[in-house]
Amino acid sequence: QVQLVESGGGLVQAGGSLRLSCTASGSIFSIIIMGWYRQAPGKQREVVAAKTSGGSTNYADSVRGRFTISRDNAKNTVYLQMNSLKPEDTAVYYCDLYVRDYSSREMSYWGQGTQVTVSS
Repeated sequence: QVQLVESGGGLVQAGGSLRLSCTASGSIFSIIIMGWYRQAPGKQREVVAAKTSGGSTNYADSVRGRFTISRDNAKNTVYLQMNSLKPEDTAVYYCDLYVRDYSSREMSYWGQGTQVTVSS
């Protein structure tokens, strides 16, 4: 019943910025943990950023200082602000939300992925 829709990907020149959005619809009481992952061709999926409801935030070393993860609980939306983009940031980006529904059940849901391409 929970569906995640991602948007904001595209083509950008090195040094530019993009903001990815991931909105969850369905029976969600709260977002417990939100995260962004990415997968480049020939590489395995890696964690980019994650944030808990308690405010704890973690970033991959490769993006720390350039990317910012945030959330709007009222909209059940998670964002990834990407600044100073580099060609090595090119990948398909996925959001993952670990949520609690109104029956106090907890479950993780994945977005469909959005392509980010950074040209040099």
